[in-house]
Amino acid sequence: MGEPKLNERHFVVIGGGPAGLTAARELTKHGIKPIVLEKLDKVGGIARTENYQGYYFDMGGHRFFTKSVEVNQFWRDVLGDEFLVRPRLSRIYYRNKFFYYPLKPMNALSGLGLWQSIRVGMSYLRWQLFPYKQEDSFEQWVTNRFGKQLFAIFFKSYTEKVWGIPTSELSAEWAAQRIKDLDLKAAVLSMFIRPKNTIQTLIEEFHYPRRGPGMLWTMVKEDIERKGGEVRLKTKVCGIQRDGNRVTVVNVDWQGNKETITGTDFISSMPITEVIEKLNPPPPSEVLEAASRLTYRDFLTVCLILKVDQLFDDNWIYIHDPNVKVGRIQNFKNWSPDMVPDAGMTSLGLEYFCNEGDELWSMPDEGLIALGRQEIEKIGLAQASDVVDGVVFRVEKSYPVYDSTYRTHLAVLREYVDSLENFETIGRNGLHRYNNQDHAMLTGMLAVRNLLLGEKNDLWVVNAEQEYHEEIKLPQVPHLEQVLDDAFSRAFMKLDPIAHGLAMGLVGGFVIALATIVVDMNNMSLGRFLQLLSEYFPGYQVDFLGAALGFLYLFVIGFLLGWIIAALRNKSIQIYISILRRRAEMRLLERQGYFMDAQSSRSTENMD
Repeated sequence: MGEPKLNERHFVVIGGGPAGLTAARELTKHGIKPIVLEKLDKVGGIARTENYQGYYFDMGGHRFFTKSVEVNQFWRDVLGDEFLVRPRLSRIYYRNKFFYYPLKPMNALSGLGLWQSIRVGMSYLRWQLFPYKQEDSFEQWVTNRFGKQLFAIFFKSYTEKVWGIPTSELSAEWAAQRIKDLDLKAAVLSMFIRPKNTIQTLIEEFHYPRRGPGMLWTMVKEDIERKGGEVRLKTKVCGIQRDGNRVTVVNVDWQGNKETITGTDFISSMPITEVIEKLNPPPPSEVLEAASRLTYRDFLTVCLILKVDQLFDDNWIYIHDPNVKVGRIQNFKNWSPDMVPDAGMTSLGLEYFCNEGDELWSMPDEGLIALGRQEIEKIGLAQASDVVDGVVFRVEKSYPVYDSTYRTHLAVLREYVDSLENFETIGRNGLHRYNNQDHAMLTGMLAVRNLLLGEKNDLWVVNAEQEYHEEIKLPQVPHLEQVLDDAFSRAFMKLDPIAHGLAMGLVGGFVIALATIVVDMNNMSLGRFLQLLSEYFPGYQVDFLGAALGFLYLFVIGFLLGWIIAALRNKSIQIYISILRRRAEMRLLERQGYFMDAQSSRSTENMD
């Protein structure tokens, strides 16, 4: 039986979040009238906006920032003048202090203190020189790039709050996907000079819908319906029927009514584990087993309304303090003034990361609101008495967990789902990939092209930090030089001369400054030895002014030494790699010559 004609095809889209609604809107451009099935009472999925007493609450805080021209145009076409440009300000709360991000020198130094700053610099230097040889875990990946001290301060506690597992059990892939554009050199340099090329993690402004992301997705829903499509809310998918490798029917519970929906093509942003569980006939046992091993992390937002016109300027604050349970706090008024109906009021969203059914998830709303009131006072953001109302929203399956075994299980599911001829899985949960909103949208667009136009877009490679491989026609064999360079880059980690110089300069400067201050304050006999430094450093004395001058001298000397050491080390490695590459090329050429001779002999024999 041949492929049905375009006007005979019926598309069913499971999920009314960014990926599903984007796919449905793309289908309407081709004259298709899809049916979208959404189990909640509103669209937007994880990117929905809840409304309580006229206050709008974004479930997670969604910055609208993308490298994709197509996605950016989508946002502008739908939102028009409702698309605001907002300033970004975020801080980290750690040990009762707030750290600006991007880092600011006096704030960072005064917050960490002199001794802690020295330890951070020495730790960074140690792990640059002797890194982990393998980067299997999040902890190893971050430590190799920032040092153990900075990892412990700014990564460990917050990451373990989010994921609920030790950082040693979290895959390094998550770190590489989410924070690989930020390095310590960039962070330190950004304290003193404005970078010419904006780093994604450090962007200072972003776009945002006037009343949150839910405003966008409600407008997309209305656009789909105007063009003849249907978006059904409160519609839960209970089963997915298949005939061999083709999906044929979706069984749903629509506001209490059982219904069967047939289609020729299916696009799903439902969690891939649920797709596998709902298939009938069931997939092979090994596929079901793999689905049971993939896990998700949930969260809930305690939304507090406070009778205060202005609390703090941040859009959000990361809470690294293990003494409170809250992980992140959103100040929705700073995302957009229209998120709050009264200018004299403020609304906060306290995000608690948890697992569905655990103690936090199951706590009554009243208890959660009381906990939120206590914790904002404990942190020092507001008084508990400022809170006049509150509400709780739970968001299930928010984060696909990248544990140490997830890749193995996901590969099994991918192979099976890819065998379904008329079915595409998209979005964060559909691909079990921690994508941003714009990348979820891209998967929806590309899925439509696969089904309608016969393209072979690989949706599994659309992620946060790489170029989007929209069409893969034939496997490409990489050039020998590329293969060798990739292998050598993995075997020999390159030292960044500027970062290495900064680390040595800061450590040297802090050490001489600290030694000078300690000796001066305690009138130690060691002072006469330090005084000898004045022979080499004009103006240096064993006093507070001398400590500052000594810091500058040692910083410059340390920076130059660090830069030279890193540059010489890199050059020697480069020479060594060149020798290895030449040997590999010669061996390959010898083998190619052997095969060419053999081929020539066979050709001669055939001619004879």
